[in-house]
Amino acid sequence: MSGSSNITAMRKVVQQLRFEASINRVKVSQAAADLQLFCLQNALQDPLVTGLSSSTNPFRPQKVCSFL
Repeated sequence: MSGSSNITAMRKVVQQLRFEASINRVKVSQAAADLQLFCLQNALQDPLVTGLSSSTNPFRPQKVCSFL
């Protein structure tokens, strides 16, 4: 039994390796250039870059209403 289970396990390994070998790869330099372009194109919509207006900021301090 252990011989046939070993063959089955090795077939699964070979199948996984074939799958991983068929994946298209992107060079790191191309991925970095694409990421930089994406960041530059979306910088105006990014609240971490542009900041939030006080009217749309959900984390602004709440006004306290006090009665005298």
